[in-house]
Amino acid sequence: MLQATAIRSVKSLLPLLDRVLIQRAKAETKTASGIILPDSSVKELNEGVVVAVGPGALNKDGARLPMGVTTGDRVLIPQFGGTPLKAGDKELYLFRESEILAKINE
Repeated sequence: MLQATAIRSVKSLLPLLDRVLIQRAKAETKTASGIILPDSSVKELNEGVVVAVGPGALNKDGARLPMGVTTGDRVLIPQFGGTPLKAGDKELYLFRESEILAKINE
């Protein structure tokens, strides 16, 4: 298990360049019929919500490249990777925008 960096508040954290702060979605621990599942059988989901977005990477001419995601977007993320952070009671992950697999539109 990786050690997470502790931050007091999510609002005090602003990602740099093309980095995106994501809160991973929690898997259901209870089935539709009411059966409670043990922690060992619950997998982490590959889905999350964007909490904060950096200003974007710079191109070779020094101009900012626009980000493809914004705060509040639901995204598909890799099963492994990202830098774990802890802000209060929330577990967050910092990814580069290029590591995000897809944006979920509904």
